Amino acid sequence: MTTTETSTLVTRAGGRRQRRSPARGTRGRSPLRGGWYAVLFLAPLLLFYGVYFLYSFGILGVVSTERVGLTFRNAVDVGMQNFVLVLQDPTFHHSLINTIAFGLFGVLAALTLGFILAMMLASGVRMRRLFYTVFLLPSLIPMSLFATVFGRMLETRDGAINDGLRNIGLGFLAQDWLGDPAAAYVAIGILLTFTIGLPIMYYTTDVAQVNASIVESATLDGASVWQIYRIMLFPLLRTTHITVILSVILGSFRAFDIIFFSTGGQPGGRTDITGTYIYKATLGLDRVGYAAAASIIVLVIALIISVVQIIVRRKAL
Repeated sequence: MTTTETSTLVTRAGGRRQRRSPARGTRGRSPLRGGWYAVLFLAPLLLFYGVYFLYSFGILGVVSTERVGLTFRNAVDVGMQNFVLVLQDPTFHHSLINTIAFGLFGVLAALTLGFILAMMLASGVRMRRLFYTVFLLPSLIPMSLFATVFGRMLETRDGAINDGLRNIGLGFLAQDWLGDPAAAYVAIGILLTFTIGLPIMYYTTDVAQVNASIVESATLDGASVWQIYRIMLFPLLRTTHITVILSVILGSFRAFDIIFFSTGGQPGGRTDITGTYIYKATLGLDRVGYAAAASIIVLVIALIISVVQIIVRRKAL
């Protein structure tokens, strides 16, 4: 037998063995075996989810139908009365309107300033490190710390903002940021503007996937930078816009630390959101059942917003 024939035979034999091996492996392996591996791998996460979330939601549902305080003693079953009281409370209405309004303001800031900054950073603009530091740093540090520092800057007498305005001869612009409702809303608007770091990262990541030849063709045709941003890139990133809108609006429902550590809901609860409203109802008024009912209502509203976003996103795709 020649060397060539030997090689051919070995090749064929090896080929037969390679073809039979998967068959034997397939016959000897249970189709559910891979599924059990997945279950074992996900078991810790499922256990944590079941204990922490499902159990918590169950307790929340039970407590929402009771009149009970922080001690959870002597609970009185009141049925749906807590839900009715929450829905009839003008203060809750105001906090819900604030939550949505702050979310819409954050969306506006993200779709305008956030989008423009992201395009500038993606194009390699000068001082990009400074822009990254100014707008991305607040998203990387604990928001409670950032809001606390900002709230200290809002002090009327010795706050950094009013002191800075006085030092440059603009003392007439100094405001009672925590005592005047209009000034407090402006302060929150400034604070929310510095929290658009996450939308900037969304845009910076997704614009890298845009076909560069489209932009090059528009540049050769004489399109300006503003036209490229407005007419081309902005429509191409419509799915990113939907993601940004959802993340910012839902984030406004979790913005407790931003409001609580900056304005504290002042003046007189005018800048309260649903998070601070529930917090005050729990610890300030010792109405745990009432606060639980308010939490469920807010959760349902957030879920409705999420469902609407999913439907809109599917249509956009």
